[in-house]
Amino acid sequence: MLRRTARQDRVLALFGAGVLLLNPPIVNLFYGYVFGVPTLYLYFFGVWALVIGAVALICERGGGQAAEGGRDAPPR
Repeated sequence: MLRRTARQDRVLALFGAGVLLLNPPIVNLFYGYVFGVPTLYLYFFGVWALVIGAVALICERGGGQAAEGGRDAPPR
């Protein structure tokens, strides 16, 4: 059986959240304009930026084996 790390779990949860946030029923909630910019564009850009930021945090912070002194841990 494959062993999953905390990083893999977080990335999988982030993927699920991204799919949920970009589903048509939720996307259809955003219509109209804010300062002349369509809110749908603002929503897509905001979700995109949040997903990229979350991926950066997950990859930089690490998790799983590195925190426990596994293979990815720096030498002492």
